[in-house]
Amino acid sequence: MKTRTVTGFGLCTALLLLACSQDDRPDQPRSDSSSAATPAATKPAPFDKGSVKIALVQYSGAGDYFQLWTEGARKQADAIGFTMQHYDAKADDARQAADLKSAIGSGVAGIIVDHGTSPTLCPLINQAIDAGIAVVVYDVKVAECAPKAVETAQNDVGLASLVLTQMAKDIGDAVPVGYVNPMVIAPLERRDVVWKQFVAKHKWSQKFSVGKFSHEVARDNARLAGAALKQHPDVKAVFAPYDEVTKGAVSAIEKNKLGTKVAAYGIDISDADIELMTKKDSPWKATATTDPSAIGAGVTRVMALQIAGQLQDKQVIFPGVLVTQAFLLQEQIKNMGDLRGKLPDLSLTSTASAPWIKSVTF
Repeated sequence: MKTRTVTGFGLCTALLLLACSQDDRPDQPRSDSSSAATPAATKPAPFDKGSVKIALVQYSGAGDYFQLWTEGARKQADAIGFTMQHYDAKADDARQAADLKSAIGSGVAGIIVDHGTSPTLCPLINQAIDAGIAVVVYDVKVAECAPKAVETAQNDVGLASLVLTQMAKDIGDAVPVGYVNPMVIAPLERRDVVWKQFVAKHKWSQKFSVGKFSHEVARDNARLAGAALKQHPDVKAVFAPYDEVTKGAVSAIEKNKLGTKVAAYGIDISDADIELMTKKDSPWKATATTDPSAIGAGVTRVMALQIAGQLQDKQVIFPGVLVTQAFLLQEQIKNMGDLRGKLPDLSLTSTASAPWIKSVTF
C-alpha cells in the first residue's frame, strides 16, 4: 500500500525505525496488503446481492483497546454491507473454542478471529476453511498450523522498537529496569523478542519480570508489578507492552510513591491512556501505537477483500507510530479525536481497501 508522510513531533524518525524493523521476525506478517484494481465502484459478488453474513470471534480482555477495536470492526462492517454476529470469550480459551464452533455452524461466509491461542484455535480454523468459510485472524500465530488462513497484525516488532528506542534515549545504558508482560498471546511474544534484544544491547539489568493475562489485566498486573517494585525500587524504568498492562504498571509505580523516579513505557493508546499520560507527574513517558478503531476496521476490510477474491496477500500488517508524553502535552492532546487530528495517518484508510469499499474514519 502507499504510505503517506506522517506529521507530528518526532514521528518521521519513528516511521523510519518502523520500516527498518518490519522483517526482523519470521512469524511477523511481512507486508501491507493491496487489493486488486477494480475498474469501477460496482460491488463484486457476493456483495452485489445484498448483505453478507460474517462472525467476529474474540478472545478479548478488559480495557479500552478491545472496545475501540470492536467498534471499528462494527462500523466498517456496516459500511461494507456485512451482517456481523459477535462472540466474546473474555480471555477464556474453552469459551472461544465453543464460540468458533458455533460460528462455523451458523452459515457465515467468513469468520474474523481476534486474538487467542494457536493450539486452541488452529484445528477449528482449519475446519472452517475446509468448510469453505473465509477466515481472517488478528494477532494469532497461524502461519504454521493453519497456513490457509489470512493473518493480520500490528507491526509488533516495529512498535516495540519504537518505544524501546525512546526508552533507551531517556534512561541510557547499564541501568536497572523492570518488565511486565503476560506472554500469552502472539503480539506479546513478538514484543518480548525485541525487549530481549534491547536489554542485551543497552546492558540493562532486568530486576523482575511479571505478568498475567486475564479479563482484569490492569488490576492483576498492578498487584504483580507493585510487589516487584517493593523489592526493586531502584529500577529506572518499566516496560509493559500492552496498554492495560501499562496502566497496571503505572498504578504500581504511583502506589509505591515512585512516580518521579520510575518511568513507564507501553504500547497502544486510548482516551483513558491519553488522560493517564498527560496528568501531572505521570510516569508514563511514551507509547507506540496504532488506532485500535482503525485496526478493527482494517481487519474487516481484509475480510471483505478475501470473500470477494481480491486479496493479494495472505499476510497483512498495520504500521504504527511513536507518541510521547511530551508530544501530547506540547500539542494539548486530550483524547483520540485530538490525536487523530494531529496524526491523520492513524486512520489507515488506504490499507486493505478497494474502490467499492468505503473506508470508515473515526
